[in-house]
Amino acid sequence: MASRGIKDQVAIVGMGCTPFGEHWDKSVEDMLVEASTEAYASAGIEQDDIDAYWFGTLGSGVSGLTLSRALKIDYKPVTRVENMCATGSEAFRNACYAVASGAYDMVAAVGVEKLKDNGMSGLTGTTIPDDGTKSALTAPAMFSLLAPAYADKYGVDETEMKDVLTRIAWKNHFNGARNPRAQFRKEVGKDTICNAPLIAGQLGIFDCSGVSDGAAAAIIVRAEDAHKYCENPLYVKALAFSAGPAAGPIDPDYDYTTFNEVVACAEDAYAQAGVENPRAEIAMAEVHDCFTPTELVLMEDLGFADRGLGWKEVLAGTYDLDGELPINPDGGLKSFGHPIGASGLRMLFECWLQLRQEAPEDRQIKSVTEAGKTLGMTHNLGGAPGECVSFVSIVGSELG
Repeated sequence: MASRGIKDQVAIVGMGCTPFGEHWDKSVEDMLVEASTEAYASAGIEQDDIDAYWFGTLGSGVSGLTLSRALKIDYKPVTRVENMCATGSEAFRNACYAVASGAYDMVAAVGVEKLKDNGMSGLTGTTIPDDGTKSALTAPAMFSLLAPAYADKYGVDETEMKDVLTRIAWKNHFNGARNPRAQFRKEVGKDTICNAPLIAGQLGIFDCSGVSDGAAAAIIVRAEDAHKYCENPLYVKALAFSAGPAAGPIDPDYDYTTFNEVVACAEDAYAQAGVENPRAEIAMAEVHDCFTPTELVLMEDLGFADRGLGWKEVLAGTYDLDGELPINPDGGLKSFGHPIGASGLRMLFECWLQLRQEAPEDRQIKSVTEAGKTLGMTHNLGGAPGECVSFVSIVGSELG
């Protein structure tokens, strides 16, 4: 049974996002203050106006004290949440539900991660003992399985698949080059991408998202109060989350051409928001492009392409900045990097800019300014193919 949802019950009235990158000169506290202060200013509020906080981080703090210490919060609730790479999205989801329940009038969702100088490479945390069935592959190795599986199932030869993955990376670097907050702000040629050293399977250096530091924050209130703080708020249309049985690595029927959790999550989100044709109704989407084949598979799981045809849509430019349905117009994980606790909120920050027509002119998408579409989507996942959690939000610039 799908969740009933909270369509149009809450709204985002302020957001902040630090540049993502190698912040050797900034602490976790510095980034939390920067993102939160920007969010307060955009909503025209003071910190004392916030009733409660939901704080997301995977490995940059162990309790709400990480945030309260940084912001000098005076004895208010700070709930620390974690849900792998969907941690920032989880903070936002819980914050929204708190307002919708009537428990609070105004809350903040804040996410942060500092990966570059913590003594670890990539994801933080300690490996938890298991029963021996959990995959021991690295993240690039696990996600590299998607490309040959997809090619084999849908008859895409190796050269064509390389072109598809290359074009996804090229697109996201093109977009990121126009975003001053992105970690990698330089276009990368297709030949450079295609000929880069391999990391795992068919995945080269440019097929993998970066490792970075960053923070982001959102201010949430009841929809009826939104215009007290903001002339053009974003209304939450859907919040969907799913966790599967995590049986993929040992399930002989799992073929590595889909994320079942994403399919279920997207169906729930569309039902909550009343979206019947996502490709036609959604103006733009920020998706979890941790690796280039992930973005390809997501285009089909999210209903943006028919099964087996997503690769053709990629090559046709459907998802380009000036395409029919721009995907990752801010550069995505590929150009931003992936500070785990902040990424989900960073995706929402791009919806905040695009749907309010506040993105820079060379990055503002036409589906909003010319086609008049009012809905944006964010998709965030955590885990690996066959064993992940998935989040989908839909937000809009209009009620109804």
